[in-house]
Amino acid sequence: MVRFLSISTIRPTSHHDSTRRIELTPWDLIVLSLHHIQRGLLFLKPTLLQERELKTNVIDHLKSSLSLALDIFYPLAGRLAMIEYDDKTTSFFIDCNNLGAQFVHAAADCVTVADILDSIYVPQIVDSFFLLNRVPNFEGISKPFLSVQVTELVDGFFIGCTVNHAVADGTSFWHFFNTWSEISQGSGIKLQEFPIFERSLFDGIINFPVRLPNPHKENADGFVSPQLKQRFFPFTKEKIAQLKTETNAEMGTDKISSLQALMGHFWRCVTRSRCLDADQQVKYLVAVGARQRMHPPLPKHYFGNAVQAGIVLSRTGELVEHGHGWAAWRINNMIASKTPEEVRKYLGDWAKNPWRLWNFSSSSNTILLTGSSPWFNVYGNDFGWGRPVAVRSGSAQKLDVKLNVLPGKEEGSIDFEACFLPQTLEAMAEDAYFMEAVAT
Repeated sequence: MVRFLSISTIRPTSHHDSTRRIELTPWDLIVLSLHHIQRGLLFLKPTLLQERELKTNVIDHLKSSLSLALDIFYPLAGRLAMIEYDDKTTSFFIDCNNLGAQFVHAAADCVTVADILDSIYVPQIVDSFFLLNRVPNFEGISKPFLSVQVTELVDGFFIGCTVNHAVADGTSFWHFFNTWSEISQGSGIKLQEFPIFERSLFDGIINFPVRLPNPHKENADGFVSPQLKQRFFPFTKEKIAQLKTETNAEMGTDKISSLQALMGHFWRCVTRSRCLDADQQVKYLVAVGARQRMHPPLPKHYFGNAVQAGIVLSRTGELVEHGHGWAAWRINNMIASKTPEEVRKYLGDWAKNPWRLWNFSSSSNTILLTGSSPWFNVYGNDFGWGRPVAVRSGSAQKLDVKLNVLPGKEEGSIDFEACFLPQTLEAMAEDAYFMEAVAT
């Protein structure tokens, strides 16, 4: 049981131009019907000598440092604006109106850090550590872009951050989170690390505003099933290197990356565990980062979405019968196909004819969807009392197809956060070939 102790609205410390308008690109608009990004960090309480000061000042300290972070990431204090046209289309933009972010101080009196760390499956109470659960992004018209919940545990605390996905992707999310923690611990922010909101980068590709069907008419519900469970599968640096070597040797190449080797290994295991017919088509959707796939590349700290979906198709039989190198090589080829020319064409074509919004309204045991990245700076976040001991996600986009790839706590390690039906996770745990690569 989580108790709310206080609710606040946090605004930037400095006044920003309330009339500033930031356009949304096809990458932003395509996720309007999806849920928010929800990631949070679990911290141990400091030593007893620090605990009294922490209890007294931590909430005020986090609020003030968040306000300073919003000086830099001021669009997160805004709202979506929607324009409706006579032809029944709509357009959206970010209105930097300074309405503020939501901040909640909460307590989970009977929950310990061990309750979260030692459980095979992610405890359901973790969902209660986040705000705006199962809220589609288009509701950013009236709801804050950013909601933070700081939950005190018996021997730790959890900082849960919810960000509207139409405003930011994972790269932008962690850029904000990292900046907030740096401000909180008193580190200076380098000028080149400031976010870039400029949309003139898309001149000649997109004519703004992009007009599209009203996303309110899209079915944005149906993501959550009480049957689903989440489990972390950790992979050590040594196991990853071994798997990469085996994968490249199988295919006679050196081009398959560590992550591609892991994803191929995981895709085969999930497919085996789902007990599908051999001739059943299976689909792997991978969120491919596009900042460096533009020409010229988008700035590293471009703020917004810059992710393009890539799809790998196979038949169950051929995927299971081949080695994991074959699966990884298919993933490698798909990612390599995301050339600057292909990315530019996709953006231009979608802006002229937005054929669909992403909307996973039901689960499918023939699909695997992978997002996030092991290169995000997750465990470097220190708000002034030590680094986190774990990262967890909320209930957003919980469906029987989802895999989040996250950095592990140890350098070079990678964690796979999988959300599947219990019988699928049980079958994976009994798959000796797959589990041999998983850290115990």
